[in-house]
Amino acid sequence: MKKIIITLGCVVIAPLAFAQPSSTDKKQNTTTTERIKVTGTIIRTTTEEGAAASYQPAKTLVVREDRSNNPVRYVLNGRGHVVNKAGEIVQTAIKPGARVRVYYADMGDLRMIDHVVVID
Repeated sequence: MKKIIITLGCVVIAPLAFAQPSSTDKKQNTTTTERIKVTGTIIRTTTEEGAAASYQPAKTLVVREDRSNNPVRYVLNGRGHVVNKAGEIVQTAIKPGARVRVYYADMGDLRMIDHVVVID
């Protein structure tokens, strides 16, 4: 009699022990695409190379370009625009005479700096 009770207990408990819960979440992978029309003007960046001038007002970089004797002023807005050759941000002031490469875009009469690379 004992064997029958144990066997019946195993028959009832075993399916519960090895049962896996069924998933009630039905996932649907749906994507929708919409056409977007983008309008605007293309801004072309240009580079100039030269030496930093001896006098530079705050937030301004004055560069004597190699192809011209006239110094050109660039306005620096914010941090992170001046990097070294390795791409690391330069925290110190640019020394007069240091070789620089300026990446900028012409916006009317203004030259907007993208970034400056200190070559020396």
